[in-house]
Amino acid sequence: EKSDYTTQFRPKQLIVPAALFGVGALGIGENAPLNKIDLKVRDKALQIRGNCPMHFDNYLQYLPTAMYFGLSALPTKSKHTFPEKICVAAVAFISETALVNGLKYTIREQRPNFGEHNSFPSGHTATAFTGAELVRTEYGWGYGIPAYIIATGVGCMRLYNDRHWITDTLGGAAVGIISARIGYWLLPLSRKMFNLKSSSAIAIAPVYYSEFQAAGASCAICF
Repeated sequence: EKSDYTTQFRPKQLIVPAALFGVGALGIGENAPLNKIDLKVRDKALQIRGNCPMHFDNYLQYLPTAMYFGLSALPTKSKHTFPEKICVAAVAFISETALVNGLKYTIREQRPNFGEHNSFPSGHTATAFTGAELVRTEYGWGYGIPAYIIATGVGCMRLYNDRHWITDTLGGAAVGIISARIGYWLLPLSRKMFNLKSSSAIAIAPVYYSEFQAAGASCAICF
């Protein structure tokens, strides 16, 4: 069975997400230790925003994941085959969705704009950081740093748009990182379940539809 260090559980992998989640949890509740910091950051974000809300974070959250798959079309050295990466991402985002929603509707923290009681953790931030950690693990820090910058930008935009407290985004980042790790930890099981081979072939070709003046791409994968 193919094995590598990315699929091995090591306790030190929990340090960063545990620290982020721990700090984020200190902002839960009206009398939370970091409540004043949450309020100060929110006030500053609102001053910067003024009357110019921007909602590109709704799309930007998916960019790190697009990088994770898109780099497969380039002569970029990756640690796993394309089918394996599909399995890793699927498990990662299933984990992320379960963790985010489980926490949101258990904790029921109110959003800073006095909206729904589902603020902690930030789902957008979790999605972005899941993708960023997938990129870092698969391709190294050379691509991981830009992916993490994008993910951090998504978190900042959630503050800018008054959708989350800063502690919500820290919690979201923690969930995203650990979800990506879960995807890799369970890859050996995914290989057995789907009988994945150690090698695969992928072909991607651009497509242009003159009738609709639209461009796209076709993809063929050999498992």
